[in-house]
Amino acid sequence: MADAPITQDVLTITRKLPEGPVNLVGLTRPQLRDVLIAHGTPEKQAKMRVGQIWQWIYQWGVRDFEVMTNLSKVYRAELAETFVIEIPEVVSKQVSVDGTRKWLVRIAGGHEVEVVYIPEEDRGTLCVSSQVGCTLTCSFCHTGTQKLVRNLTAAEIVGQVMMARDDLEEWPVPGAPKDETRLLSNIVLMGMGEPLYNFENVRDAMKICMDEEGIQLSRRRITLSTSGVVPEIERTANEIGCQLAVSFHATTDEVRNKLVPINKRWNIEALLEALKAYPRGRNSERITFEYVMLDGVNDTDADAHRLVALLEGIPAKVNLIPFNEWPGAPYKRSSNNRIRAFANIIYQAGYASPIRTPRGEDILAACGQLKSATERARKSRKEIAAEAGLQ
Repeated sequence: MADAPITQDVLTITRKLPEGPVNLVGLTRPQLRDVLIAHGTPEKQAKMRVGQIWQWIYQWGVRDFEVMTNLSKVYRAELAETFVIEIPEVVSKQVSVDGTRKWLVRIAGGHEVEVVYIPEEDRGTLCVSSQVGCTLTCSFCHTGTQKLVRNLTAAEIVGQVMMARDDLEEWPVPGAPKDETRLLSNIVLMGMGEPLYNFENVRDAMKICMDEEGIQLSRRRITLSTSGVVPEIERTANEIGCQLAVSFHATTDEVRNKLVPINKRWNIEALLEALKAYPRGRNSERITFEYVMLDGVNDTDADAHRLVALLEGIPAKVNLIPFNEWPGAPYKRSSNNRIRAFANIIYQAGYASPIRTPRGEDILAACGQLKSATERARKSRKEIAAEAGLQ
């Protein structure tokens, strides 16, 4: 079963060679070298040019070739004629009472995704999207009610990080003393979509974020969250090397089939076997099990004890997530007392079991609440038309 090809219920769009200027954002170093050579850069100079352009784009946040002063004026003009440095366009920005920021950004084709920044005392975490919509239809997740439209490109993924650094005014100034304080210190691939259904683009974007001459985030500062795409889990460790989180949410296949339908393809047993074999599953790099607390569904003492038994043999911690309600949600949040009792059972068994503090609920920016406003509006219009007998 684990060797079956991975498919999605999404129309495959044939990729065409871009017409007009080529966007340099999102290209890996080898890809950047190839396009520079293809457009006239001498091969002997290509490696040096890649390094120079790479630093301007990802270390300094420069979007204008004219500012790249260690390149000749003639070469800068040639670059400007052939290439662009473009990131997703910010459509709107909301700021929560707790300081959380949520941006709606527009990508190619007029589609939109949401990006969230969560400031904390010791770090600032950016929640990045990997798809427009989602194919998984997890019943407790608002994002999952928006059908998958397409995968994001590597440029659109790393572009979210660049956009956030723009808004946070966090690009360093060339020549200025290095500041180790980072407002954007962590990335979590927990926004819209299943990252492992868009593996290559996610991998390439995260490699750019980890590059020592670019955005310079340690792999330990990047966490990829999956609902359980078993065949890609080992590949994640080998080709990205980031931290791993799993949207678990249930302790029996019967319940998880309803909450996380991908469980029907790769059940709890198959998922746990893959996690036990995870190459980076060491005590120093525990796998995070995300567990949303749903009143009367998965929050009993028996569930907690079953979860402890399932975790045996896996270096793990459990993030307990109070359910973030959204309009029309079919579930309710477990009571605070119930969540604390559940957490205590996990903790007494020797596993860290922090209870996540909901952030950005007032702007629908909390876990499971992301869904682009335009897609909500489209759905509403369809529903209105259907009710009026127009469809």
